Amino acid sequence: MRKAKFNIQKFIPIALLIVGLQSLAQDKPLNLNKPEREAWFTELGFGMFIHWSMDVQLGMVISHSMVGASDDYLDRYVNQLPKTFNPDQFDASEWAKAAKLAGMKYVVFTTKHHNGFCMFDTKTTDFDIINTPYGKDITRQVVDAFRAEGLAIGFYYSPDDFYFLYDQDTLISRDRPEALASGNKALNKYVKEQMRELMTNYGKIDIIFLDGREQYAKTELAKVCWKVDPNVIVTRGAMETPEQFTPDQPLPAPWEANYTFGDQWQYRPSNENYKTANDCIRKLIDIRAKGGNFLLNFGPDEKGRFPQEQAAGLNELSLWMFINQEAFVNTEPLDIVREDNIWFLKEKGQNTIYAFLIEESWPFGERKVRTIKSLQAGKNTKISVLGQNSLVLEYNPDTDPEPTIKNTATGLEISVMRSHRIYNDRKWPNPIVVKLEDVSYKQSLNK
Repeated sequence: MRKAKFNIQKFIPIALLIVGLQSLAQDKPLNLNKPEREAWFTELGFGMFIHWSMDVQLGMVISHSMVGASDDYLDRYVNQLPKTFNPDQFDASEWAKAAKLAGMKYVVFTTKHHNGFCMFDTKTTDFDIINTPYGKDITRQVVDAFRAEGLAIGFYYSPDDFYFLYDQDTLISRDRPEALASGNKALNKYVKEQMRELMTNYGKIDIIFLDGREQYAKTELAKVCWKVDPNVIVTRGAMETPEQFTPDQPLPAPWEANYTFGDQWQYRPSNENYKTANDCIRKLIDIRAKGGNFLLNFGPDEKGRFPQEQAAGLNELSLWMFINQEAFVNTEPLDIVREDNIWFLKEKGQNTIYAFLIEESWPFGERKVRTIKSLQAGKNTKISVLGQNSLVLEYNPDTDPEPTIKNTATGLEISVMRSHRIYNDRKWPNPIVVKLEDVSYKQSLNK
C-alpha cells in the first residue's frame, strides 16, 4: 500500500487559524466588575494618576530605558540608583489635599512600573523602596493620606518586570515569550504574589489599573484581585482606558481616559511641554460629557515634590473647580454631548442642565448671546452662572449683569455676562458654566 504524501503546506493555514483564535481568546478582556460598582466608579469622574519610580533621579522615561540597555548600564541602574533614591521631602498629605481641592475623587498610584522597582514593602524582592536611603513604605503613606481625605484608593501595577528578567538572566524585552508572564512561569508566580500583597496589606483597595504588554497577564492578575475582593474595580485590563486621547463619541460601557500633564508620565526636569490648566479643564468637560472618567497624571520629582509647573496648573484647575464644582455633583451626560462650543451635563432625576461655554476670549463685563437648539424654556425656567450672583459688576454700578433666557424660532437663547472677578487683571481664560433649571430637551420631547 502506497503511503499518502504529507503536504505540510495544506496544514499551515489551519495551524495559523488555530493560533490566531487562541490569541484572540487570550487578548479578549475578562470583566468581572460588578455593574453597581462600575456605576459607582463612573460617578467618581475625576482622578489623580501618579507615576513615580527611583529612576526619576535622572529625569528619564520611567522604566523603558532598561530595554536594549548595555550590561554596564543595567548594572548601574539596578545596583546604584536605589542607593541614591531619598525623597525626603515627600508629603503624601500635601498630594491628597491638592487632589481633593481640585475636585478629584480618587487616586491611582504607581506601586510598580515595568522596571520592577516596588514602591511598597514587599517580601518578594529587595528591589524596593525599603532598601533605599529613604527606607519607608511610600505606598502605605499614599493610601493613608488619600483615605484620610475621603478619596478612593487605586493602585497601578505592571506584570512586566525588567528587574526580574535581569535577575533571571533573561533578555529584557517587551515581546519575546520568555519575557512575558504567559511564557515565564516564575514571573507569572512572582507577580501574582505581589498582587496578593497589594490587595491584602493596605486595607480595602477600590480600583486596580493593570498595565503591561499582554492581556493574559492582566487577566490573570485581575482574577487575583476579584478573588480577594469581588467589589474591586479593575479599569485597564477589564474596561476601555484610552491613553492620551478621548473618543469622538460616548462609549457603550464605563471607560476612563488617562492623560499626562506634560509629555512624559514621570517627571522630566528639562525638555518638557506642559498642558495648560485650560487644556485640562476642557478635557475634563469633554470626557465627562461623554460619560467617561478623566485620570490626569502628575509626576513628583526626585525629592517627592510636585514640580512648580505641575503645582501651578493644578492650582488653577482647583480654582476653576472651586467655582464650578456643583456641575459635577450627581450629574450625568445629556443625550447630546455638545452644540458647537457648548458642552452639557444633566442633574440626575431633574430637568436641570449645566451648559459649559468654551470661549477663546471672554473679557470681564462682556455679554455674550448664544442659542442652544436642543433646549426649550418653560414657565418656571431659571438661569444662573455658577460662582456669580449676577447682581453687580465691580466698579460699574450702572451695568446690569443679570443673565436672561428666552425661546426663539431657532432654539433657546441665553444672554450671559462674565461678572465674577477671578484675577487681578480680570483676564480669566477658562469656561463659564451656566445652570439652566426646569428646561426641556427637544429631542427627548419628540421621542
